[in-house]
Amino acid sequence: MWDSLRKQVATDLEQLRHLLATHHRLLSKVRDQEPSVDEVPALAAILHSFYSGVERLLKRVAVEVDGAAPRGEFWHTELLESMAKASPKRPAVLTETLGETLQEYMDFRHVFRHAYTVELRWRKMAPLALTMQATLERVEHELSAFLNAIGP
Repeated sequence: MWDSLRKQVATDLEQLRHLLATHHRLLSKVRDQEPSVDEVPALAAILHSFYSGVERLLKRVAVEVDGAAPRGEFWHTELLESMAKASPKRPAVLTETLGETLQEYMDFRHVFRHAYTVELRWRKMAPLALTMQATLERVEHELSAFLNAIGP
């Protein structure tokens, strides 16, 4: 019954893995040394793309399982919050802990969209950039558990 959703989720997860693999060298480099002024905007764009991909996954679940994604001015926040809670149609998609982590990525994406790149600060981005791979692994694990819970 959920084959289409499973395929869409698998495709989106593969794109997220590809995003991190493509930028692996830069992400590894900044573990040991602070990025240059030219690298900070690139890292910010990677963070933006990462959360946008995660959000696309969550929106697919909302549409396919819940019947619709939230709408309105605060739909991004409502979507993320709803995924960390069970609904009459489904169990929670994410744990509250992962939901809180993803909230930090969403907050950064908002800053990225509304700031000049010269205003970006690595010290604020570093915790997110340096844990993207682990966060993706958590997203994959929790989505897999969710898909198993809703059945074949």
